[in-house]
Amino acid sequence: QVQFVESGGGLVQPGGSLRLSCTASGFDLEDYVIGWFRQAPGKARESVSCISSSGLSINYADSVKGRFTTSRDNAKRTVYLQMNDVKPEDRGVYYCSAGGGLECLSGDGMHYWGKGTLVTVSS
Repeated sequence: QVQFVESGGGLVQPGGSLRLSCTASGFDLEDYVIGWFRQAPGKARESVSCISSSGLSINYADSVKGRFTTSRDNAKRTVYLQMNDVKPEDRGVYYCSAGGGLECLSGDGMHYWGKGTLVTVSS
């Protein structure tokens, strides 16, 4: 059974840090580009980052560059999103997804999705 489970969300103060994890089962994580996406209330889903299957190539949305870091450990079947200097506009449900490189830019056509983890930013 394919599962892609996010964890690590919660309440964080502006300027604080949070680390999200996404663990895969039922498919070979190392075969896929992994994307982190987020969706704030009333807004469209947006891409946060895409990391290649090897982990050597990573793209970030301009809004998170310099603050967020994506990494992966294929042996542990896990992908991470380290969120630093969190801002109120970073709030939303964060999803991880597995697919191809082009698909990761928009999220359309990605193969597998997690159910999301909620990040709330408040002082």
